Amino acid sequence: MLTLVVCVVASSLRAQQVLDKPNILHALATDVAPVDATAPPAVLSQASPASASETPGNGALLLDAGDVIEVRVFDTPELSGKFRVDSHGNITLPVGGTVEVKGLTPEQVQTSVEQRFRQGEILRDPHVEVFVLEYATQRVTVMGEVKIPGVYPIGGKRNVLDFISIAGGPTSSASKTALLAHKSSLAQPIAVDLSDAMQNAPQPSVEPGDRIVVMRAGIVYVVGDVGRPGGYLIENKDTLTVLRALALAQGLNKTAKLDAKLIRNTPAGRTETDLPLKKIFANQAVDPTLQDEDILFVPVSGAKQWTEKGLTSALQMAVGVVIYGRY
Repeated sequence: MLTLVVCVVASSLRAQQVLDKPNILHALATDVAPVDATAPPAVLSQASPASASETPGNGALLLDAGDVIEVRVFDTPELSGKFRVDSHGNITLPVGGTVEVKGLTPEQVQTSVEQRFRQGEILRDPHVEVFVLEYATQRVTVMGEVKIPGVYPIGGKRNVLDFISIAGGPTSSASKTALLAHKSSLAQPIAVDLSDAMQNAPQPSVEPGDRIVVMRAGIVYVVGDVGRPGGYLIENKDTLTVLRALALAQGLNKTAKLDAKLIRNTPAGRTETDLPLKKIFANQAVDPTLQDEDILFVPVSGAKQWTEKGLTSALQMAVGVVIYGRY
């Protein structure tokens, strides 16, 4: 007797959920839907504007044409399915007609579909879940000094550092600065200090269609008879002099000549400048400021006079040297 009562109560609750489930199956089988097939598709009006917690800047992504979503209707699988947003920004439900989803969050689509089922008297109390399977158009371009430049799906709330990591991380010559250009804004790109970002400082939000460019740092090459030949990074706002560059290169070897050469590329061509290191050390000559792509060459003491062959050797030394971190 108790089992019979439980079954009757369960059947009553089920009847309150679905008005007439056999009618739904009949509509699917006979193409009889709440929307007249000869009339233009009925489009549900877009929900009210998203609240502050539902804006892209706060992590919720808006649907657009080409995106793929899955609609799950609790205990009614015949109304569930996977749908691609068409070029008009709509999806078409098996029963219920066309629903406009472009510009909505998944939560708003859920509310819209539930409303459609109620208005069409398809379900009394529908429970709908919406999952985004693919953001076809919601991508971010990562360029510049990263190991794997490319276009990456945004896939949720991410910041500039996240996308640089997805792109394989910065190269050895990457700057501490990245530029973030919003697709939706005509303003100048935003400069993001990556060193601050690594310390969890606030960062501007990354939105679909944005472009991130990791800038290249300046490089000064110190080669020849020094303790640690290599390339040393400098930022635009930093300055690196000859003495400081030699210090980074762990100083001169005992066999080094105290007359170095500064090789610099200019619009007029490559130039060579003599550097009297002995006078610079004694503060009797100016300590020159180095620029991007400068080559500071320290020859071995007693070597032959500087020749074109020596210049070629210095240039070859600067190719493929280890790039050391920032000072």
